[in-house]
Amino acid sequence: MSPLSLVTGATGFVGSWVASLLHERGDRIRCLHRPSSSTKNLPPRGALVEWTEGDLLDVSSLDRAMEGVDTLYHVAADYRLWSPRKGEILHANVAGTRNILDAALRAGVKRVVYCSSVAALGARTDGVPIDEFMPVDRQSLVGEYKLSKYEAEQVALSYAGRLSLVVVNPSAPIGGRDIKPTPTGRIVLDFLKGRMKAAIHTGLNVVHVRDVAEGHLRAALHGKVGEKYILAGQNMTLCEVFQTLEKVTGIPAPTLTVPRGVVLPLAYVSEGIARITGREPMIPLEGVRMAKKLMYYNGTRAVRELGLSLTPVEEAFQDAVRYFASSGYLAPVLSGRLLDRLASHPS
Repeated sequence: MSPLSLVTGATGFVGSWVASLLHERGDRIRCLHRPSSSTKNLPPRGALVEWTEGDLLDVSSLDRAMEGVDTLYHVAADYRLWSPRKGEILHANVAGTRNILDAALRAGVKRVVYCSSVAALGARTDGVPIDEFMPVDRQSLVGEYKLSKYEAEQVALSYAGRLSLVVVNPSAPIGGRDIKPTPTGRIVLDFLKGRMKAAIHTGLNVVHVRDVAEGHLRAALHGKVGEKYILAGQNMTLCEVFQTLEKVTGIPAPTLTVPRGVVLPLAYVSEGIARITGREPMIPLEGVRMAKKLMYYNGTRAVRELGLSLTPVEEAFQDAVRYFASSGYLAPVLSGRLLDRLASHPS
């Protein structure tokens, strides 16, 4: 019988792509998902695909999921910039990582790929892209999500002496199946809905989600134990992101750039309203705070050592727009117009 891989977070954005590529390769896979999660992103059950319910905070469910597993792809994470309950994101990401790796130890798993994030690597103000060997500026770990990914990564690396574990650090993935959507996907969706009236001066790294998934598979095959590999694409200012989206969609990019100091008070108001209503703020305070530093990263190590090829960033945005337009996120008239444009301007 062929080896079995377990994918956590397989209902989510990156995890679903990891599961899909493993399925395309003809591997046997088991997809771990919470009972409350939508299964729309999962590959269909069959001879090579199992679905199993569980939770990273339920140890017994992890032991059941880990039975007979050879390779673990731990992709699940609480990827939010805001939560109505303080400490929730930190606990889910740190305790969940420890629980799943303990279960992997008990099961004798042969290989582990841990999905961290460039959020765990910090950020800079000088625009120099961060690589795997630069020290982390802990002062730049703004917000609970970034801190949780840093702490969870430290937990994962502490297992490298007991597990054959490799870490991958994706930047901001873009593409199809962004079901929730992620914070980066929300930028695209808000642009499509005409909610982006202005930009602030910040920068981020954008990568096609399929390249991120491919990086996981290549890390399992070629990654060095205890090492990190940044899965990054193109460094872009927020204005360049909007200009690319204008090229893809024909929707005009905002021409107004506002200082971060103007947006910050609005974010505080938005956060206050969110605390009262329990709904996600329109302007996440942590997102505005993060914008102070340029989130630029260097992914050449994964290209050089893992053999990862990168998709042009415009194609990533096309795929994201196509997904949102065809999956009920937009008004039908707008969706039809966007899909017609993409059909007439193929990547």
